[in-house]
Amino acid sequence: MRRAETILNIVRERGRRGLPLERVYRLLYNPELYHTAYGKIYRNDGALTPGSTEETADGMSLAKIEAITGALRHERYRWRPVRRIYIEKPRSNKNKRPLGIPSWSDKLLQEVIRLILEAYYEPQFSDRSHGFRPGRGCHTALSEIQRKWSGTTWFVEGDISECFGSLDHSILLSILSEKIHDNRFLRLIENLLKAGYLEEWRFNATLSGTPQGGVLSPILSNIYLDRLDKYVETTLLPNHNRKAERGYNPEYNYLRDRAKRLAKRGHNSEAEQTRKRTRSMPSRDPDDPDFRRLRYVRYADDFLLGFIGVREEAEQIKWQLKGFMRDSLKLELSDSKTLITHGRTQAARFLGYEVVVLHDDTKQSRRGRAINGIIGLKVPAEVVRAKCAPTKRVANQYTGRNA
Repeated sequence: MRRAETILNIVRERGRRGLPLERVYRLLYNPELYHTAYGKIYRNDGALTPGSTEETADGMSLAKIEAITGALRHERYRWRPVRRIYIEKPRSNKNKRPLGIPSWSDKLLQEVIRLILEAYYEPQFSDRSHGFRPGRGCHTALSEIQRKWSGTTWFVEGDISECFGSLDHSILLSILSEKIHDNRFLRLIENLLKAGYLEEWRFNATLSGTPQGGVLSPILSNIYLDRLDKYVETTLLPNHNRKAERGYNPEYNYLRDRAKRLAKRGHNSEAEQTRKRTRSMPSRDPDDPDFRRLRYVRYADDFLLGFIGVREEAEQIKWQLKGFMRDSLKLELSDSKTLITHGRTQAARFLGYEVVVLHDDTKQSRRGRAINGIIGLKVPAEVVRAKCAPTKRVANQYTGRNA
């Protein structure tokens, strides 16, 4: 038997070269992959939480791996319905989201499939996607915005309504079949998607979506939403990125040259006053009609676009995205959360931070104004208050006892 890392490297190389993945179902027979999968998930918090059966990581054995691979060889493996519970959303007292808990054998097999899919698709994913990917996360997404989005005028905040529960099964399987040429493997995933869930021990069918909490859900959602990334990169970005840089501001150039002429004639006081006027205006034309920039970043089902241009074009970009997602992915953007915000006067919300464009002519460095146009990341005031609340309660109790 080949070692798991060797198998995954072969799969990874095919993904890097864009070659189709064939006879992938046979990889599921290899016990080495299950050993690797077990090493990745046995420490997880939910490893000892039973799903629709009493089976947990506690009863793991080589015999269990042999039972799984034996059922797969004869195509007799059957996914069990996940047990659905509801957990509270962060910073929400009322709203809850569903969480699916698979049985242990299903969880182990899902992790094996996830390892294979991640090895194959990871080299093909967009660099602008940061959610549920190795070496990437919230920090890399926010860092990209802070380092590369200087000068942004408008932010387009995108939020997909009920994303994980709305993924269309036929579209997902069609996307997978473009690169994976193995019907047995595709049928196995299709059966997983249709396995259903138990809520209050009553069976419910799953007609769309992937179960939140399922091991395979994050990679499947990334494969699905990679279509969105590719659409933005191949259609929206080329159409809304024009001209290498902004033109110079003619008024700024005039005052700068006038200050130089006054200084040469010895009118130093007047020259200094003229130079001060230039420090309160941009050196480049902020309304250059030929200059446009569009930037994009996505984390799971949240995405943000930064646009330099007029609001009408930002609105057009929003409606193009909405139309593509409805027609091609059968997903809907949340009207209440998909907003267009002005960077210098409003704050966009992304991954729990307020994203703003800084502006202060008084902040000077040797090169000139130091922070104008720079992206700032701020912690929302309500988050600060929530973090401080426990400390305030303790302080009030302490001062009350000593009063």
